[in-house]
Amino acid sequence: MTRDQYTLVNPAELYSDIEPEKQRQPEPGLDAEMTPKADLGEQSYRGTGRLTGRKALITGADSGIGAATAIAYAREGADVAMSYLPSEEKDAERIAGILREAGATVVAFPGDLKDPAYCRELVDRAVEGLGGLDIVINNGGKQIFNEDLTTLPDEQFDDTFKTNVYAMFWITKAALPHLKPGSAIINTTSIQAYSPSETLVDYASTKATINAFTKALAQQVGPKGIRVNAVAPGPIWTPLQPSDGQPQEKLESFGENTPLGRMGQPAELAPAFVFLASAESSYVLGETLNVNGGMPTP
Repeated sequence: MTRDQYTLVNPAELYSDIEPEKQRQPEPGLDAEMTPKADLGEQSYRGTGRLTGRKALITGADSGIGAATAIAYAREGADVAMSYLPSEEKDAERIAGILREAGATVVAFPGDLKDPAYCRELVDRAVEGLGGLDIVINNGGKQIFNEDLTTLPDEQFDDTFKTNVYAMFWITKAALPHLKPGSAIINTTSIQAYSPSETLVDYASTKATINAFTKALAQQVGPKGIRVNAVAPGPIWTPLQPSDGQPQEKLESFGENTPLGRMGQPAELAPAFVFLASAESSYVLGETLNVNGGMPTP
């Protein structure tokens, strides 16, 4: 039997054949070079028309959570604009092909989220290429571990905030004039916002900021019929992890501290992004939906 996201499974045993391994890639990392490969839902996600006719912009759409979300959105009937770094073109081409196979119109526009001009042009390109915009997914992120604050470079601190927080601000600000009632903005935060690791001071700080930004903006634009929510992943197997997102010695036990005893896969995040973008969540605003294997949050 072919499994999809509706198949009843034991979540503690799911993906038991995928074990993280020590490996190092240069930042930002490629899904194509990961061992083992992450599950993006390529073979398992089954659409039911929940986003038919919608037009979505997704940052970090080449791999990991962004790619899994893009695949799910395309199979649910949405057209997708993909943002990613030029160095991630190999991954992006593969994902764009999967989206087109699902019948989606795809706009692929590489660039650096640290550049405000790129972020604003990204929105313009998405609106022009898709014929509008009604879903914004601020997912692209930067995560580099550091074990001593005194050695954390100013440049890394600045780059992490620009990628994770400033880009969200620039893109959302540019997108709002295009969003009509019924539109959705979804930001990717993290378990790090609630339970920060000692090696991720800068990254965890950005994720807490994203939570606050999400809840404040939801109150501001809710009366306009625009819903703003966030998804908070736990330990998920993406290229962020082997490209210095985690110390090498932690990779082999990655995710074992969760109640399910394992890391999560990007395919397990996609349904949360579908739900928050769909009309099914019409009364959900300012929510942070935790997808973390059972790790306690406030």
